[in-house]
Amino acid sequence: MRIGELAQQTGLTTKTLRYYEQIGLMQEPDRHANGYRDYGDDAIERLRFIRDSQAAGLTLAETGEILGMKAAGESTCAHTRDLLARHLADVDAQIDRLLATRTELRAMAERAATMNPESCNDPARCQVIEAKAAGEGSPLRPAPHQRLLPLA
Repeated sequence: MRIGELAQQTGLTTKTLRYYEQIGLMQEPDRHANGYRDYGDDAIERLRFIRDSQAAGLTLAETGEILGMKAAGESTCAHTRDLLARHLADVDAQIDRLLATRTELRAMAERAATMNPESCNDPARCQVIEAKAAGEGSPLRPAPHQRLLPLA
């Protein structure tokens, strides 16, 4: 089947399929005399595995490791189990951070509800946030992918 047909059957774009080929997740298919790719039916199953791996939280690189091990005839169960355990620990840590953030935001919202709006007249500051900053250390921190911008 040609690349457009494979894309249509899998819901992926032809660009994604070419990218998967480029990074080694998909084997380069046979080519017709006119240069068109000719994918076998096994390509659909491989793409389904890649999609399912991503849905489980694995990166494309990790999926490539598993596919490489399978191609070499190696057992992948222990390796996959370790990858999933690591991703599960990451998710648990994210949940803990989100729960702490939710608790702090709720407390700040409750403080804001008790403040007198007439005293909020300085456009350069926010009493709700400054009240928290003056208090104990806050669990609110930028997420690992965020960064604080310098004050100008």
